[in-house]
This record gives sequence, structure tokens and C-alpha cells, in this order.
Amino acid sequence: MHPPPPFTPPNLLLIYDSLPPPCFPPPLQIAAEGRGTPPCRPGFSEDVYKVVVPDITEKGQPLFNVGFVDCGRGGLVRFECSNPSDFRIEADGVVYAVRSIQHSTLPALTLLIKASDTTTQQQWVTQVRLTPSTLSSAVPPVISKDLKEIAFPSRNMDSQLKRMKRDWVIPPINVPENSRGPFPQELVRIRSDHDKNRSLRYSVTGPGADQPPTGIFIIDPISGELSVNKPLDREHISNFHLRAHAVDLNGNQVENPIDIVINVIDMNDNRPEFTHQIWNGTVPEGSKPGTFVMTVTSVDKDDPKTANGMLRYKILSQNPESPTSNMFTINNKTGGIITVAAGLDREKVPQYTLIIQATDMEGNPMYGLSNTATAVIRVTDVNDNPPEFTAETFFGEVPENRVNVIVANLTVTDKDQPNTPAWNAVYKITGGDPTGRFSVPTDPTTNEGLVTVVKPIDYEISRTYVLTVEARNEVPLARGIHSPRQSTATVSIRVIDMNESPYFEPNPKLIRLEEGMMPESTLTTFTAQDPDRFMPQTIRYSKLSDPANWLRIDPNTGRIKTIAILDRESPFVKNSLYNATFLATDSGIPPASGTGTLQIFLLDINDNAPKVFPQEAEICEKPEPNAINITAVDGDLNPNAGPFAFELAHRPSDVRRNWTITRVSGDYAQVSLKIGYLESGIYEIPIIITDSGNLPMSNTSYLRIKVCQCDISGDCTDQEHIMAAGLGTGAIIAILLCIIILLILVLLFVVWMKRRDKERQAKQLLIDPEDDVRDNILKYDEEGGGEEDQDYDLSQLQQPDTIEPDAIKPVGIRRLDERPLHPEPQYPMRSAAPHPGDIGDFINEGLKAADNDPTAPPYDSLLVFDYEGSGSTAGSLSSLNSSSSGGDQDYDYLNDWGPRFRKLADMYGGSDD
Repeated sequence: MHPPPPFTPPNLLLIYDSLPPPCFPPPLQIAAEGRGTPPCRPGFSEDVYKVVVPDITEKGQPLFNVGFVDCGRGGLVRFECSNPSDFRIEADGVVYAVRSIQHSTLPALTLLIKASDTTTQQQWVTQVRLTPSTLSSAVPPVISKDLKEIAFPSRNMDSQLKRMKRDWVIPPINVPENSRGPFPQELVRIRSDHDKNRSLRYSVTGPGADQPPTGIFIIDPISGELSVNKPLDREHISNFHLRAHAVDLNGNQVENPIDIVINVIDMNDNRPEFTHQIWNGTVPEGSKPGTFVMTVTSVDKDDPKTANGMLRYKILSQNPESPTSNMFTINNKTGGIITVAAGLDREKVPQYTLIIQATDMEGNPMYGLSNTATAVIRVTDVNDNPPEFTAETFFGEVPENRVNVIVANLTVTDKDQPNTPAWNAVYKITGGDPTGRFSVPTDPTTNEGLVTVVKPIDYEISRTYVLTVEARNEVPLARGIHSPRQSTATVSIRVIDMNESPYFEPNPKLIRLEEGMMPESTLTTFTAQDPDRFMPQTIRYSKLSDPANWLRIDPNTGRIKTIAILDRESPFVKNSLYNATFLATDSGIPPASGTGTLQIFLLDINDNAPKVFPQEAEICEKPEPNAINITAVDGDLNPNAGPFAFELAHRPSDVRRNWTITRVSGDYAQVSLKIGYLESGIYEIPIIITDSGNLPMSNTSYLRIKVCQCDISGDCTDQEHIMAAGLGTGAIIAILLCIIILLILVLLFVVWMKRRDKERQAKQLLIDPEDDVRDNILKYDEEGGGEEDQDYDLSQLQQPDTIEPDAIKPVGIRRLDERPLHPEPQYPMRSAAPHPGDIGDFINEGLKAADNDPTAPPYDSLLVFDYEGSGSTAGSLSSLNSSSSGGDQDYDYLNDWGPRFRKLADMYGGSDD
């Protein structure tokens, strides 16, 4: 097997058009893998370049591009031009016109382009001959021999091993954007070694060829010349990836496709654009140089990796130019603005306006494109101006004893920004007020200091005050700023004398007295003092509050006397303390008054007798055992109260016979029955109770006991309750009053009926007997007060000879609902034979005797006195022709009654004849 022959790359030709002068890419560098790979040699692709330029070139117009193989050195290679006043060369090898040039007026020009390695200091030089287009009619429009070719890699078909070489790595093809043509413009030629023995057809595929955007790149199918068909825009598409194909006439692929990368070379066709047209920033006044203020930014659509997109910033102007014209500077790469000079003062210049310029081409003012924006820098306030008083001394006056009164207004000036902590003033009293009677708050609207009285001022103590007041801001002063003398002022305050109220001392005044002091006793002297030492005045006293009306005060001297007996047990005394209030009034204009309280502590004396408690109780008829616990209440205090001595009264005698009392302790005793049975009812037990005072006091009080029938458990089972059992004293008195009123009404009614009967009888006597001979029957209805009234003795209405004395009941314990069993009093005997014609007088006498009878029940309503006269001397009235039993009667008085009664007087009043 023979080894493969060495691979020799084909010749590569680079074609340059003349009009317009494009920026051509450097020669393609082809690396092949084989046994012999030549080393990379840096340098220009041509020793001499011939370029046809337009007759007139504009400033900044690209003219041509020199190719340089840097072998991976990148940005370490720097280009220089021999005529920098007319031409400049960038890092990518593109040559631009520095100014507008008309080449037809100039002879052919030769430029020297030098490339230097900044690291190794190695240099390479080439020549460029420029020929105007008007002089190039005989010159071919190329500066190289042939178009550069890209050959498909060949295959070794003789080796039995059929060893395949890897595809070529094709360097990218650089095409400047915005080329002016003419189009189509050839870029490279694609060729295969198989075209020597047969016809081939070439084609390209990919975006920009047969894929959108289509039609940008075209290829001659026969010659394989790849051309660009229109200007390219790097900002739209920065590179294209195409694939080249070679097929025979039958469409069979004769070569593997090769990849072609076309890079669009950036041209400086976009200006920088600020992201905001107006930038706002702030900086504190008094800032030191180097203080950061703000950052402005702009963008450039050109390639930021090239000078076309590298921006530089600078400040074009500053307004106002005070205190200097360069108060700020800007970082030309980042756009950061900082201060470079001192003297920022908001009170002088509150705001600065800067015009900022951004330029590409690394800020080259000749070739770069620029744009501007406005930066507004506001100087913020700091507390570099202390408040200053408008006067050194302020004056004011205030009445004594007045608080929350504004005495004086302190005004200040401050150059800082109003209504900010650096402007708001805070006032402080630094002298002249040791007792803290004044304060100086700040008026939030005017920033004034309001000198205010917060504690009462006494004219008699101090007539004037001189205050020292200091004014500061809410925030401290800036560093290096000191408070001037004008930040402190003096306030002179005059106190006005006012009529003050008299005051009692001490108040309240406490005295200790024994109760029971008699009227007109002097207790004490309670006087007031007048604080107005500089106003001669008199004070008069009066009583303001005396709940029990016990006291009197002398209006001139304040001496207090009693007008009633002091009683500790009075309801107006609380915890042995009695309070009375007095008023002292001066003679000022207007008069002032003050009050004082006199507290009288009353010492107890034994002036109250004890009473039984409770006053009512109940027990069973048959106690088994059944006792009542009692105690005593005494209005006095110990030792004038308990312990108590309990004793049953001696009268009535059955009290000690039926009841017994046993002492349990000093304050308690038990009352119980001594007998085995007692009839149900209400009983009052008199108990003598004696206290333990130094002069003991005794009292007989009644314990009301209800005796009732009880069940097994000892509870009362009586269904009938005695009327007065559950009634209090007030209710019983009310019932008695009602009964008395009812009796009076009944008596009035009886009197009225009696008078009416007399009138009716008188009228009947005036009737002629011949006209009216009817018998007159008197009817006396008997109406009593119930079953209890049946026991009344009606013997008084009968003849005296029928009266029989009743037996006298024994004296002892009685039921309250029974009639008294005391011996009947001996009343004068009534006439044995009342006058038959004076029955009304008889009834009145009986009624009077009943009213005076203490044994009569209180609920009697009407007393009836019937008198038929069984033993009457008048005889029978059944017949007028009766015997002369009435002869003894003198009827002569009938003659005085008139002519109608004379006949009757003659009938009965005459003699036997």
C-alpha cells in the first residue's frame, strides 16, 4: 500500500471592487488536517493594495479594508496610517475618510499601513495605492489576481483502506454592512476538484439563500461564485450560516456539503440614545468633592465589541456656573456624575442643569456619532443655618394664678428650607425659671416660640421673671456649623397682682368633742388668711353647709358656737364624724371667696337605752324544746353598749310564771316557755335590758311572740292569722285612724238622723187628731258589730230595777283580740225613770257613756238603745180613752204650742171635771 501524496491547498484569490470601495474581509485562512500542516504566519494578505476610490468622499465614509492575518492575536494588533489627517484606520482594518476629499484634484496617492503587536513590538507594513475613479478607466477594477476560491476537500480513492479526511474548517467570511454595491457583489468562489473531468452544478442553502430572508445570497451554479444581492444590516442579522453543495448533472452528490459562515461587519451607522431625555438627581448642599450624584446611561445599537458601540460621556455645559463652572464631572465610561468642587449652597443655588453628551467611537469627536441629554441636579437642604432671633429681648405680662396663658411670641429667622427639620425651631429655657413655671412650645405654622405659663405664679413671691431662651432646629447643625449669639434671647415677664381667694388653714380642721354639748357652747375659731399682702382687705365668714343645723359662725371673728345639742347618733354623723363647710369672703373688687371644712369628731356618751332585737318571733304551742334567741341594739358605742343584762318584767305577774330568760353571752339571751302548753295567739313579753355604761341605762322593751300550732318539723301550720300579726306600727296606726274617722262619720250621721226625727215628730204633733188618728209606732232597729257585740250589757236601756251586776273576771295574761278583763269602773247610776218625753236625751246620754267607756271595743260602729217602757208611768197608748193614769202629768204646756194644741190641753190638762 502506497502512502497518500501530500495535500496542497489550491490558490485563493481575493477580488476587490472599485465602486464603491467596500470594506473587504481579510483573506480566508484554511486549515487542513494531514501529514503536513503549514504553520500560521501573521501579516498582511497583500504587500501592495490597489484601490479605486470615488472622486469625492464624505467625512467618515469607509473606503477600503486591508486584510491582516493575526493568528489569534486578537486585539493585540494596532494599525496606523501614514496620513492621519485625511484617513484613519480602525482595529478591524477598515479605512475611513477623516474629511471630505475630492480625489480628482489630487495625484495618485500611496498610503502606508503599519500593524504593530503591542506585546512583542513586531511590525508589518503594506502599501495602498489610491486611484480616483476618473483616472481608472484603463485600470481593471480589481486589486488582486482572481476571486478567492473555496475547494471541496478531495478524497483518496486509491487506498484500499479508503481513509477519509475530515472536512475543511472554513474561516468566516466578513461582509461590511450597508454596502452601496454595485449588486450582486461577489464574495467567494466555490470549486470542486471533480469539475476537471465532468460538469458540476453548485448551490447554497440556509437562511439568506433558500430560507427566509431569501434572496440575500446567490450562487452561480456553473462557476460557483457566491455573491451578496443587497446591503446587509448587522443590527438586524449579524451573521449567516450557509451550506455549499456540489452535484453532477444527474443530481448526484459528488462532494460532502461544506459550511460557510458569513459575518456582517459592523459599521458606525447608529447614534447613541439616552434611555431618558431628562435625568433627575439630588446632592446635599455642602457635599465634599467626589460625592456621587447620579448615573446617566445611553445605548448604541452598533456592536459594543467594536469602537462603533463604545460610548464615552462628557459634560457640555453647566447652568448656573456658580460658584464655579465645573462643579461636577462625569465618568466618561459609566456615566456616573460626581462633584469635583466644594461650595454647594442650597440657599444660593438650589438647582443645577447639565447638558450630557454621549459619543461612540470611544468618544472620538471627529469620527464618532453623538447625542445629548439633560441632567437636573437638585441641591437638597442640610441644617447649615441656625435659627436667629429677630430681637435680643422680648417682653410680656401675665396675671398671677393664671395657667395656659401665652405671655410672649418669640420670632426667629432661618435660611433653611421652610417646613423641614432643618427649619423647624425648638425652644428651650436655659435660665430664669428654676421652678419650671414656663414652657416655650413651637407654633407649627409660623415657627414662633410661644412663652406659656404652665404653673400658677404668685405676685406676692415674685413680681418679674427674666428668662433666657435658646432656639435650635429639630436636627443638629451640620458639622462645622456653630450656633451664633443671635440664637439666644431674653424674655422679660411682668406679673400683674390679682385679688386672690382667702384660704383656711388647716383645711379641713378636725376637733374632738363629746356629744351632748348644750346650745351656745363655743367649739373653736375657724379663720381664713388672705394671700393678698399688698391689698388691705377684710374677711367675713358665713355658713355654707351644716346638714343638722347645729352650728353658727361669727361673721367677723370666725368663732363657731352650737345652736343645738350635738348627737353622735344623728343620721348626719358618719363614723362619729360630722362635717360642716364655711365660706370666707374678702372685700376685694371683685370679691373673692374660699371654703373650709370643719370636721367634728363626736365622742360617745351613754345616752341611748338598749332595745330588744328582734322585736318579733314565733314559737309552737308545745315547745320541745323551743327557745328564742334575742339580743339588744344600742345606739351607743362600747363601752356604753354591751355586754347587756336581760331580765323579765315583774308585771304582769304571769310573765315570770309562763316565761323564762336565760343569758347566753354578754350580748345574747334565750327566751323560752316554762309551761308545757300555751294557747295560740300573740303575746307581748316585757324585757328589761341594761347596758354597761359608766352610768348604765335600762329600758323595758316588748318582745312580740306569736304562739302557733306546729307540725312535726316544728313549722307553724296555722291557716288563720291574727290581723295584727304581720303588721307594723305604721300600718296599725293607719288602721286606727280609719276606724276613728269612720266612727266620727257614724256619729255625725246619727246626729243628723236625730234632728230629722225631731222635726218629723214635731210635724206629726201639729196635725189635728181628727185628721190623723193613726197610732204612731216607733221602730228601733238593732244592728251590732258582730258576734262579739252580743255580750254588751243593755240594762241601761231598761228600768233600773232590772240591772244585775256581772261577775268580775280575774286579772292576768289576756289575748289581744279579747275584751279587757279589768274590773269594771263604777259609773254614776242613771235616773231610774227618765222623762217619757225626752227619749232623745236618754239616747244621747247612753251614747256619751259608751264613748267614755274604756272597755268598749274599738270596732263598735253603732249602739242601739231600745226602750219600750215596761214600767212606764205613761201607761198604755193603745186607747185615748184610757184611765187617768196620766193624770199626774201636766199638759198645760200644750197651750204654748198654738190654737191646734189648746183643745188637747183642755182634754188632758184639765181637772177631773
